[in-house]
Amino acid sequence: MPASQVSPDSWIHRFAVSESSELRLVCFPHAGGSASYFGPLARALAPGVETWAMQYPGRQDRYREPLLDSVTDLADAAFMALRRELRAPYAFFGHSLGAVVAFEVARRFEQLTPQGPVRLFASARRAPSVAGQADVHLRDDDGLVQEMTRLGGTDTAVLADPELRALVLPVVRADYRAVENYSPSAGARLTCPVSVLVGDADPVTPVSDAAAWDLHTTKGADVQVFAGGHFYLDWHTAAVASAITRSL
Repeated sequence: MPASQVSPDSWIHRFAVSESSELRLVCFPHAGGSASYFGPLARALAPGVETWAMQYPGRQDRYREPLLDSVTDLADAAFMALRRELRAPYAFFGHSLGAVVAFEVARRFEQLTPQGPVRLFASARRAPSVAGQADVHLRDDDGLVQEMTRLGGTDTAVLADPELRALVLPVVRADYRAVENYSPSAGARLTCPVSVLVGDADPVTPVSDAAAWDLHTTKGADVQVFAGGHFYLDWHTAAVASAITRSL
């Protein structure tokens, strides 16, 4: 079986499809990230959990498509794609930018469909109501590369190659523009519980800022801290999969 199966509308990549799966976990990537990032997590969760990953426009198999540079546009389009194919029960997992996109998609499901997600996993992202840096998308290319290097998660060979940089940086800049210009609606809250996952050395997501997700749900939020930085998930895939399984 291929590593993933792509939905006809190209937004959804399905990993480890199995009839024995009891529910689906829909994953939303970080800035500059793609659906394939969640391949290791999907394998760790199989066969009990069927993993879907969202593929934003402008990357991998969608590299020819125009970029979306607002969380609202990303959430609206992701919601429309998922609404056609997703059936309960399901949960959402979002990493960094993906956490706020997942939050907004979850709000749309709760408001516009009979049943929303059973849980949101918010990874490596401060709560929507907590302000953070807002100038990365305005920096020149070298400044953008400096920030990517600081956070890790990107192959340094890609950043050192001028041709690859020219392909990657517009995607990353659009994603940063989306998340840095994002602000939630006043009082925006989910009616499902939220599990917060964060690295203890994340330079942009202090544990206290991540814990503020509790303000955005009526069902409470729990916080799980892992050793590592913004991409702690790369080093703790099995532990994160176990945490997800326990929570679900």
